[in-house]
This record gives sequence, C-alpha cells and structure tokens, in this order.
Amino acid sequence: MIKVAALVGSIRKDSYNMKLTNFIQERYKDRLNINVVPIRDIAHYDQDIEHEAPASVQRFKSELSDVDAYLVVTPEFNHSIPGVLKNALDWLSRGSREMAGKPTFIAGASMGALGTVRAQMQLRQILNAPGMGANVLPGNEILIGSVQNKINDQGQLTDQDTIEFIDGVIEQFILFTEAQLVKS
Repeated sequence: MIKVAALVGSIRKDSYNMKLTNFIQERYKDRLNINVVPIRDIAHYDQDIEHEAPASVQRFKSELSDVDAYLVVTPEFNHSIPGVLKNALDWLSRGSREMAGKPTFIAGASMGALGTVRAQMQLRQILNAPGMGANVLPGNEILIGSVQNKINDQGQLTDQDTIEFIDGVIEQFILFTEAQLVKS
C-alpha cells in the first residue's frame, strides 16, 4: 500500500477541494493510504527561524517523515495557489526537504470553467524548483471545473465522466509511484 500525504490548500469548512481529497481518499483506499496533513496552523515561513522551526512546523514535518508520495490539492485564488499552501511548501523546501524526489500528483477543483489550471501551472513550477525537487507525475493532473455541478448535496462527487477521468489519473499515479519505489 502506497502511503500518501495530502496537502489541501483550501482551509474553509465546506471546501470543494477537501471534498475532492476525501473522495480520492475513500475511493482508492485499497491501493492508497492517504493521510490529510493539516496546514492551517503552520507558522509563517521565516528564514531567520528555519533552523529552529516553531513547534507547528516541527509537527507538520514529522507527519511527513514516513510517506512514499504526495498529493497536493489546490483551489485557485486570484489565478494562483493560496498563501497557506505556499507557506507549507516553503517550509518543505528547507532543511530536510521532505518532498525532494518523492512522487507527487496534483489536483484541484473550482466553480469556474477552467478548474484550477492557472494555479496548477504555478504549483508545478513551485514543485519543480531546486529547493523542492518533487517528482511530479508528468502529463496528468486532476482539474475539475464547475465543481458545484458535479457534487451532490451530501458533498459527494457524482459526475461519472469526472470520476472515470480521476480513475485514469490515479492509475497513472500508482504506476508512476510503484516504478519510483522499486528504484529506491
């Protein structure tokens, strides 16, 4: 079973991106052990304290110490990723660089027609930065536009075309990750 840490960039109570993460977590639980790692309370990144990180950062990083892969789920705020997600990633680019070389895939949902395409382009740039060095699944991402029309009143993803698309991306990610784990 592949151990995956999920970082969800939306911290609002009724987040579509958390609902998407919960869907992925439940649907693929026989193949992926996905743990959502909270990012809400992480101290702001500050280079002056990076070597003596606050307790919130130490807790955050300790939850990532024994994972095989990452799922990063982002909403799109002003054509970009939210600050809370950027802050978490900045901490991960320093010190032990937890994401370096780790298989990573990205996802996002929004009410707009384009999903989170702009945010995901920036997220790919960040994850590929020298400090991050994440091994991002090439050519596959989960972009869900008009998500409010694809989720029922109970917050469950119900759009069959979207579910089949996600199935395909997850299968690619599992193959990608298994190939990386064999090499290490």
